[in-house]
Amino acid sequence: MNYLKSNVLKHFLLAVLSVTFIQCKSEKKNTVIEAEKVVTKPNVVVIYLDDLGYGDLSCYGATAFQTPNIDKLANGGVRFTNGYATSATCTPSRYAILTGVYPWRNKDAKILPGTAPLLISTTQETLPKLFKSKGYETAVVGKWHLGLGSGHVDWNSHISPSPNEVGFDYSYIMAATQDRVPTVYIENGNVVGLDPNDPIEVNYNKNFEGEPTAISNPELLTMNWHHGHNNSIVNGIPRIGYMKGGEAAKWTDVDMADHFLEKAQTYVKNHKDQPFFLYYALQQPHVPRTPHPRFEGESGLGPRGDVILEADWVIGEFIETLKEEGLLKNTLIVFSSDNGPVLNDGYEDEAVEKIGNHDPKGGLRGGKYSLFEAGTHVPFITYWEGSIKPQVSDALVCQVDLMASLATLIDGEIKPSDSENLLEAFLGESQIGRKSLILEANTKTAYREGDWIMIPPYQGDAINTQVNIELGIDEDYQLYNLKVDSAQLHNLAESNPDQLKIMVEHFNEKRGNAYSNIENLELK
Repeated sequence: MNYLKSNVLKHFLLAVLSVTFIQCKSEKKNTVIEAEKVVTKPNVVVIYLDDLGYGDLSCYGATAFQTPNIDKLANGGVRFTNGYATSATCTPSRYAILTGVYPWRNKDAKILPGTAPLLISTTQETLPKLFKSKGYETAVVGKWHLGLGSGHVDWNSHISPSPNEVGFDYSYIMAATQDRVPTVYIENGNVVGLDPNDPIEVNYNKNFEGEPTAISNPELLTMNWHHGHNNSIVNGIPRIGYMKGGEAAKWTDVDMADHFLEKAQTYVKNHKDQPFFLYYALQQPHVPRTPHPRFEGESGLGPRGDVILEADWVIGEFIETLKEEGLLKNTLIVFSSDNGPVLNDGYEDEAVEKIGNHDPKGGLRGGKYSLFEAGTHVPFITYWEGSIKPQVSDALVCQVDLMASLATLIDGEIKPSDSENLLEAFLGESQIGRKSLILEANTKTAYREGDWIMIPPYQGDAINTQVNIELGIDEDYQLYNLKVDSAQLHNLAESNPDQLKIMVEHFNEKRGNAYSNIENLELK
């Protein structure tokens, strides 16, 4: 096995080698027979949060509340200060983490409705396919939001293609997001608990006759909408899109975290005797924020803070399960978020009013939807008990790099892509990461190289007034040195034209002809 010859993988105990010596005696001499070496492959778990900001955890500087269980991962592993999602919104980032491909290369990699077809091609390389090729069991539990089916989805029959057709042996998901219909769980392509006498209908263009909405029946609401979330009502919460039927299958929002936790725990217990890859995608702190009553009011920051504490508890319970099953020392855990934070993202839940001194952005500029740093610069932690030495790393790393890095870890083979092999950085053996990175928000891209980041000129609104977030849009070039100006307060494009020219040239070289949304990128 060639990968055992690598110093990196030897050092990090890629394989735990158990050698049994059997002593045999004969009349002439004693002989020692070395038994066959047994290789134990490491499990890999990706824990992926939704809209969690760089400053939303106590291990990243938050003081308004504590996140002790996530802190244990950070303090016992590698806490990255330059960890990135590829995109400032959810669907593109999820596409990249599972495929190793920049989302801007796929014109359909945008925030999807619940009725969108599967975004990932069934012929495409994916993380779960990589692990399956090396004998792993694979699973996804939690938020999907990468489309289902090939067109119009019949929710009352087996749904295909689904996560199961892109490499996951087991899938237990929500189709899109908690604020979008259909509000049902789907297991291996089948809606859970569906009553065939009460079929599900979903439409994102028009309502079904006689069905209440947030507009027509506000008296039915237990949570008020602020913008965009005023269609069908489920559990008193107004959603995006219209849904009819499927009453027995509808989820209970306050139990969602517990529900996904139980599925993840059960999966681990049932597969502890074989290597597995688990993509565990939590819904917190995305809207609607519906903490279980156990966590209501615990943060003092309203439901957004409460669901972050709930997510921390869930992660603690999941890690404890790994420990109880004897798996913790043979499991690499990767923790991150799909994009940066947003407070009011469609519901009136006091996220803005109760924010106090808490800064979800962690001193960065922008947020979800933004080309500024807070859109894609997110918490990023790797943990492997006994194999990774606790440390803080400034290496530039991105979620898209998990494909190439984990392929190296398990001695898998992949085709060249946007993913870079940063295994040594992820395992804490090196402080060297990427040299450059292309970042995306709403199909627009920016370029980071070293300590510099360049945002090309774009037309459009500078601020998303609905969520009160700066989008990083300007008619002129923007250039920032993040080492001395992480808050991006000083645009150096005019004062440093040589560096700007280098950034623009390298940006054009790396994006090639695949991206056509920007024209005339020559310096003015």
